[in-house]
Amino acid sequence: MEGSGLIRNVRKLLRETKEKKPSSQSDRHDSKPQDSLHDDFNQNVETLRLLYDNCADVIFRSFLIFRKTRAVIIYIEGLSDVQGIDEFVLSPLMKETASEQQPLNEFLENKMPVSKVKRVYTLADCVESISSGNPILLYEGESDGFSLGMAKWEKRALEEPTAEVGIRGPREGFNESLEVSTSQLRRIIKSPALKIQSMKIGSYTRTAVALAYIEGIADKTLIEEITNRLKRIEIDGILESEYIEEMIEDNPYSPFPQILSTERPDVACANMLEGRAVILVEGTPFSLIAPISFFSLIQSHEDYYQRFMVSTFIRWLRYLFLGISLLLPSLYVAILTFHHEMVPSALLLSMAASREAVPFPAVVEALLMEVSFEALREAGVRLPKQIGAAVSIVGALVIGQAAVQAGLVSAPMVIVVAITGIASFMIPRYIAGIAIRMLRFPIMLLAASLGLLGIMMGMIAIAIHLCSLRSFGIPYLTPLAPIKGRELKDVLWRSPWWMMDTRPRLTGEANLFRESTEQAPNPQRGSE
Repeated sequence: MEGSGLIRNVRKLLRETKEKKPSSQSDRHDSKPQDSLHDDFNQNVETLRLLYDNCADVIFRSFLIFRKTRAVIIYIEGLSDVQGIDEFVLSPLMKETASEQQPLNEFLENKMPVSKVKRVYTLADCVESISSGNPILLYEGESDGFSLGMAKWEKRALEEPTAEVGIRGPREGFNESLEVSTSQLRRIIKSPALKIQSMKIGSYTRTAVALAYIEGIADKTLIEEITNRLKRIEIDGILESEYIEEMIEDNPYSPFPQILSTERPDVACANMLEGRAVILVEGTPFSLIAPISFFSLIQSHEDYYQRFMVSTFIRWLRYLFLGISLLLPSLYVAILTFHHEMVPSALLLSMAASREAVPFPAVVEALLMEVSFEALREAGVRLPKQIGAAVSIVGALVIGQAAVQAGLVSAPMVIVVAITGIASFMIPRYIAGIAIRMLRFPIMLLAASLGLLGIMMGMIAIAIHLCSLRSFGIPYLTPLAPIKGRELKDVLWRSPWWMMDTRPRLTGEANLFRESTEQAPNPQRGSE
């Protein structure tokens, strides 16, 4: 019972915010933490054994330092470099050498062939270090221990992002290792102005979270706000960046995301260069970007890797098909139900003939087809890649054809739903596509009840909601509402790079200009 009580007390201490570690030996005795390591070596080892009771993968390797001082090294199999422990820790410490004449602390801290050695003073430090893959070295006669930077575990190789595929641009994405992800940012932005703050979130998982931004470009108030929101999170575990996204966004009840997720380092760096911040989470390749606007969801990374005229044309197509994805089924229902006069007579007769055998009203027909199409799309996503695409395509063709032949739906409705589905694939961000798909259903119900008036009421409600949204205090429809004419050059169209000389004011006002003037290509300039 005493051991279980000790475990509960230590685990409670692990969940609390730690005080800053004392910088010197005297300071440490003046303000000794409650869970400090004991002067008794045996008691420290026994406490850690109790904490890791029934943990077969936690290794306690006892040995003698210089053949006279009892010591133990504690590590987790699969998280620590066992070969390095044998070669650089156990082998030099178990040999009897001349080094035994010097103070043991000095040898461990200054002459051990390990690149990263840090003193630990508390049980919480020991548990956090062991759980991170860094072995702990405790030895007799001293209440301090050493954390050895020898973490090593299997990591997924860098691969092309599957959710953000492009024709041109970098081919590598983030992976689940936080160290690898931060190194990818450093490899792109080589300036020391790139700052990366780290913290641990989750009382049990102790998930490493990093906040990256460029000092001098990102607004200090924004960084402080993001940091405060992250520090306020109290939860038992963080398994994916979506946990954090829901905890820190401004309006969690909106279908529209206020934080952008990406698994591309180039997208993260591009947003940091505009004054935004990036949140990286250990264990997931998806990082978070804040703040964003609605137009960030419509833009693709490939817009900036193609010629500006091509990018502008594709961006206009996206806006067009965004409207089609949201409104086409509703317009079809409204016209068939209330507004027959809007359809040419020949087309109206053709549609009436195709719906002659259909027993349902237009709205039921539309809902039936839309729900079936969404189910097929989700089934295609969840199934293995080899059969997922085939099931979704074949299923849509077979079910659509069978439904028309059975007289459950009309052929024009199948065409409308197919065009709507294709239009939704034009939205580059998956979460934004889901939001549009969700809003499609209430607008269809409004169209079936009030016709075009219902559609207008739904659009006005969506516009009011978008105008009221904020992303870390930034208006969601900026720079269109409030309008900022100078920034529209990267919203409704994509201007050439030599014209985009300024950053967005609401995120990069601290360092407004991103390039010098007169960057437009001019062959005559070189000959002068």
